[in-house]
Amino acid sequence: MSNLSALSPLPATPRMPALFVGHGTPMNAIEDNRFSQTWREIGRTLPRPRAILCVSAHWMTHGATQVQIGRQPRTIHDFGGFPAELYAQHYAAPGAPDVAEAVIGLVRSVAIRADTAWGLDHGAWSILIHLFPDADIPTFQLSLDMANSPARHFDLASELKPLRDRGVLIVGSGNIVHNLRA
Repeated sequence: MSNLSALSPLPATPRMPALFVGHGTPMNAIEDNRFSQTWREIGRTLPRPRAILCVSAHWMTHGATQVQIGRQPRTIHDFGGFPAELYAQHYAAPGAPDVAEAVIGLVRSVAIRADTAWGLDHGAWSILIHLFPDADIPTFQLSLDMANSPARHFDLASELKPLRDRGVLIVGSGNIVHNLRA
């Protein structure tokens, strides 16, 4: 059972939605196509979040779930062989250390620890650059612990749900396959 008192510093808000976005190729970050156009339209229709928590298929850990608590997460270009224009992209959203610390206090179902080394991988920034192009909403990531079972991940997601009542937009980002050459 989660520790809801960890959320007491965060004011209550109307419930935010939760999104899952199949981010596809990193090129979607710089291309004007049906994916990027749809993400921009979704961003225009969403209520403005207090913060964004992104769980990306690209931050996989083993033995503990990690939450990025830095004040200014770096843009991670975790891919290779793409045009220079893609590597020039940066999503300079501030971090959300207060919300990330609340996540650490909230979660009880899995081992969780703070991280300052990660940032925003392309599973996060390549869609956020379209959803919220001003990069002015505090944003942070949560890793997927590969040692956890699907049931433990479900329990973790259940514990994160109250964040939505505190103005936090939860975004899952991934795809079924990542081998673009195949």
